[in-house]
Amino acid sequence: MTQGIYLKLFVPEQLRLHGNLLYEWVLKQAEAIGIPGGSAVRALASFGRDGRLHEQHFFELAGELPIILEFFASDETLNQLLALLAAENQSLFYIKFNAEAGQIKPK
Repeated sequence: MTQGIYLKLFVPEQLRLHGNLLYEWVLKQAEAIGIPGGSAVRALASFGRDGRLHEQHFFELAGELPIILEFFASDETLNQLLALLAAENQSLFYIKFNAEAGQIKPK
């Protein structure tokens, strides 16, 4: 088992940075600084500080739902990723907490 930090970022799905979707840019930066893996998952529904419910509809063209990025790494490495986002003037909500990672293997 490995001790580390779990980071969850909430990124607007249509937000772009340097010509790329922001969530794609974040995943590339995470890989470049040595984070061993990350995932991007699109929310089905959400609400936030504005109190409005956002839901996916079949004919919805403009994406208002967040992409949720998840990482597990050392606190130092994840702070480096957050600093990269801050340097790009990005305002994003995140959750960060201590976690334990392991793997179950067949005998």
